[in-house]
Amino acid sequence: MSAITKEKKATIFTNFGGKAENTGSIEGQIALLTERINHISGHLKQNKKDFSSNRGLMQLVGKRKRLLTYLSKHNLTGYRQLIEKLGLRK
Repeated sequence: MSAITKEKKATIFTNFGGKAENTGSIEGQIALLTERINHISGHLKQNKKDFSSNRGLMQLVGKRKRLLTYLSKHNLTGYRQLIEKLGLRK
């Protein structure tokens, strides 16, 4: 059920983290989590009773929220640019 391939991960980290090898960047991690969250949400729209995937989705959302608060405390301009680029917090 892995929806994210190596190539897709590399493009996400290239777009948000600077380089494909920079997998530790906060912006790249948040973008990757957002991609996974969008994929699981689409799965849950079709399978409403899949409670284990729902729990996993809630964990991913919590992790993304923690990373976003860290980014907002340490790099406010980068936080605002990332929110705008990903289309979060409308």
